[in-house]
Order: sequence, then C-alpha cells, then structure tokens
Amino acid sequence: MILFKSERHFRVDHEHEIADIARSIIDSILYMVLGTVDETGRPWVSPVYFSSEQYKEFYWMSSPDASHSRNIALRPQVSMVVFDSRIPVGTGQAVYMSAVAEELTGSALARGVEIYNGRFESPAEYGVRTIKLEDVRSPAPYRLYRATVIEHWILDPNTRPDHRICVKL
Repeated sequence: MILFKSERHFRVDHEHEIADIARSIIDSILYMVLGTVDETGRPWVSPVYFSSEQYKEFYWMSSPDASHSRNIALRPQVSMVVFDSRIPVGTGQAVYMSAVAEELTGSALARGVEIYNGRFESPAEYGVRTIKLEDVRSPAPYRLYRATVIEHWILDPNTRPDHRICVKL
C-alpha cells in the first residue's frame, strides 16, 4: 500500500527505511564475513569481530599471517557482509558491502584502536577485550585493519525474488 501521493515522497521514505534497516543490522551484529582474493584469484572468506565508524569504516584485529590479511596486502579490494545467522530461513536481511582494506599504521592506528575499543560501553559483556597500541604493533601477533566502504546494499524488502538495492548511509 502506497501511503504517499507523490512517487518522490515514497522513494525518500523507502530510502530512509532501508538505511534504518542497514544501520540496525550493523549495530546489532558482532561479526562480519570478510571476503578477499589471493594472487591467483582464489576467494577466501573469514568471520571477524568488527567495530565501525559512521557505517563507512570497519575495523578488526587479525594476524598478519592469516589468509585474509595476506590477501589484503596483495589485493586491498574486499567484500563484506553483516547478517544474523540465527533467524529462520527466508526471514533474513543483510548488509552487503564493497570496500578497500588496509593494515593500519601511524596515527591511523591510534585512531583505529580508539574506534575498535569504543563500540560498547562495557566490551567485556560481549566477550570483547580492550586492546592497546602495543597489542597490534610488531612484535605482537596481531594487527589492526580498516576497510573503507565504497558501497552498501541490502535486499529490497518490497521485492521478490531477492533484489539488492544500494543504500546511502
């Protein structure tokens, strides 16, 4: 049912609705699936705990020796998806993203640690350990990474079969 007389108003409301859906998913889920590709074109996906800044930058901590980290060093273009895997089949919604990823260094690393630690008021409630700069600098076994989103999509809740639409966040 269309509640607005003008198609323009319907689109604006629809854009607002899908942006709210995308933000809600990102805010409520602890893990994203990170998709990378190695030098031969072989894809690799990894679940990682994340924090985000303004839904545009996503931060995670990983070993630089992990497959996805080595892949990012060679090919920084990544795909990501955030979704709730616990809900019944056919009722799910996800945020799909294309992004460019990098290992953080210098002043970007300090800012990244702040964002990573700032996701929750009480990180321990979620099993998240607060990190320090020395936890993600050599010789420590982990590094901090950031993916800067190029585009977000969700499945349009008003269409079937499933149809992805771009979301502005």
